[in-house]
Amino acid sequence: MDVKRLRVSTCPTDRHSHLNRVIINPKVFPNARHLEITNQYSKKFIFTITPVDGYNPEEIGFNAPMRKWAELMRDSYVEVRPFNFDMRSQCISLITLEIDILMKNAVSSDVYDTDDMAISFSQQFADQSFTVGQQLAFKYADKKLLQVVVKEIQVLDVASIAGGSEKSVQKVKIGVLSANSTIIFVEGPDSGIKLKGKSKAGSSQQSLISPNWDFETLGIGGLDKEFNDIFRRAFASKVIPLELVEQLGLTHVKGILLYGPPGTGKTLIARQIGSMLNARPPKVVNGPSILDKYVGESESNIRKLFAEAEAEYAKVGNRSGLHIIIFDEIDAICKQRGSVAGGAGVHDSVVNQLLTKIDGVDSLNNILVIGMTNRKDLIDEALLRPGRFEVQIEISLPDEKGREQILKIHTKKMKENGRLADDVDIQELAAKTKNFSGAELEGLVRAAQSAAMTRIIRPKSKVEIDSEALNKLIVCRSDFLHALEHDVKPAFGASSEEIEGFFERGIINWCPQIEALLEEGDLVIGMASNPRTRRVVPIFLEGSSGAGKSALAATIAKMSNFPFMKLCSPEQMIGCSESAKCSMIRKIFDDAYKSHLSCVIVDQIEELIDFTPIGPRFSNLVLRALKVLINKQPPKGRFMLVLCTTSMIGVLKELNLTTDSSIINVPEMTEVEHLLFVIQKLSEASGIQIFNKQDYHYLEKKLRQCRIKVGIKRFIQIYDSYDNEKDYDPGDRAHRFFQSLQSKGCVIPM
Repeated sequence: MDVKRLRVSTCPTDRHSHLNRVIINPKVFPNARHLEITNQYSKKFIFTITPVDGYNPEEIGFNAPMRKWAELMRDSYVEVRPFNFDMRSQCISLITLEIDILMKNAVSSDVYDTDDMAISFSQQFADQSFTVGQQLAFKYADKKLLQVVVKEIQVLDVASIAGGSEKSVQKVKIGVLSANSTIIFVEGPDSGIKLKGKSKAGSSQQSLISPNWDFETLGIGGLDKEFNDIFRRAFASKVIPLELVEQLGLTHVKGILLYGPPGTGKTLIARQIGSMLNARPPKVVNGPSILDKYVGESESNIRKLFAEAEAEYAKVGNRSGLHIIIFDEIDAICKQRGSVAGGAGVHDSVVNQLLTKIDGVDSLNNILVIGMTNRKDLIDEALLRPGRFEVQIEISLPDEKGREQILKIHTKKMKENGRLADDVDIQELAAKTKNFSGAELEGLVRAAQSAAMTRIIRPKSKVEIDSEALNKLIVCRSDFLHALEHDVKPAFGASSEEIEGFFERGIINWCPQIEALLEEGDLVIGMASNPRTRRVVPIFLEGSSGAGKSALAATIAKMSNFPFMKLCSPEQMIGCSESAKCSMIRKIFDDAYKSHLSCVIVDQIEELIDFTPIGPRFSNLVLRALKVLINKQPPKGRFMLVLCTTSMIGVLKELNLTTDSSIINVPEMTEVEHLLFVIQKLSEASGIQIFNKQDYHYLEKKLRQCRIKVGIKRFIQIYDSYDNEKDYDPGDRAHRFFQSLQSKGCVIPM
């Protein structure tokens, strides 16, 4: 290691003395930033360098407090060698400083604002090394020189922040100050100094990223990964010293966009982020509040948000602390330019002003702008490129572990106060609440509480409360189950009622092909949830009209048990224009992408595209939309099963709609045994035997003289209509039923 002996001297000017750094000629240690000094008593001290051209290369300069602390005599010799910090674990999180008047005869009655002093201190000494016990001089504003003694240092382990370690902060003897280190001042003994403000002894501030923040305390659950991504991309670079930033050539992230479905916690993050960060107080702004009815005021409101950061950056440059600006509902002010009608063009001007402030000619490097929206598609694309809102994090629906965290947060007070029954299993509720957002889980807890409270309300002419039951009120498992069944449904959940309506009577396995078809459906479900296969699996169930395709598709969807199941059918779009149809279909698929596993049933696809064989004619706009969406890969980590039903598979092949899709044929009933088996199963299900043995023999005899071709759905419809005719003579029922089948073309005499 390069070691040199240099003679102790003084600083060349008072300005250099106030820096509290050692002065050397830049040629002595060209690449060093810090030095280790060994005095005549073999004690070692760490100082930061200020190179000065023309300074005697055989000397090293110290101011008086530094010489006093390091026990250095003028003209004595010291051993000097370069020193390197590990910036990942020696970045100062908090430093406590004892303060006094440097010249005792200059004591004044002034009250010192510790908050302003902390900003001034960090600006003067950012990227500088400090040691517990070190003495230095601090020139604060127009006040007299102050004597400062370092009493305590806590360092931040940046690497452990992303991992959520509880031991990310620890007390040490030495560290490097950053522009965002928290500074606490205490009065020295008999100092006579009066301090005010938050940055003094007893303050609860700690560091830019509070090391002891806790999701449960903040009321946030299910967002561990998202918060770790935010810290890694945006905050970690802000807390490391300027030295390491320069070595890495690091450019700070200036913007983060948080997007996702409503109710997933984006606004909650905006409300709580101030509790997690101890930089300059974050400015939280609701997007619509920026807009003003007066010309130019909206743009002025944007400029005011950045004014404080601009002033500090102009004063100290990269040594400025971090200024955080949070826009909630940012899509209200940052719509695509040219998309809002009107002559004033206010929205366009606001977008332009924001672009200028974040990444314009005079852009700042001490800001972090966080935007929240559930309509990312509305935001001007210029804001989303690197250098602006370059970090885009989706706050999606919580998984089962996340739902468990959220439910624990919202039931915490009930549990602490003995108002939560022992039979309430949070893990069970988390498993039952697939595709619930954080807001919907909170609503579920409120609904369960309401269900519990109804037990103590007496329904008389006026509302009365049972005071005895009030003291014993607890929320039980049955209250949560009642809320799940009747009160709260997920906006992005399964269309259970619509899908189950397709197979109210279940599936009748009238031939081995049906069982094989369901087994193939089980294989398809496995493919759709296998990360090693395609993320989207489109399947076409084709067969004649009334063959039971929709019921089989609904059964496969139900078998999948995917958290998101949605039906896209022509009945939902009666009277809609082509563009409205496309929008509705697009929304169904967009909602599906928000779930980890999703299943979409596209029923009667030829009806959706308005196919007419006379012509032939169809809606090209809807056809193109379906072509794209059925085969489109969902976002990474999402898997989708698309089940399409059609009675015109030949037409869809000609329209190239079945490309890269599997086709499953749903057969018709063609054997006498098939029809008799179905009749038997329907009779067993209803508990009523419509046909006696003589009727069965008659039907079997007549059917064997015919060619049979009928779908099970159509056959059941005929059976149901016949079953409603109660005035038939018993001996005439089989004959009339056979005539009905013949008139509908289901059986043709040979």
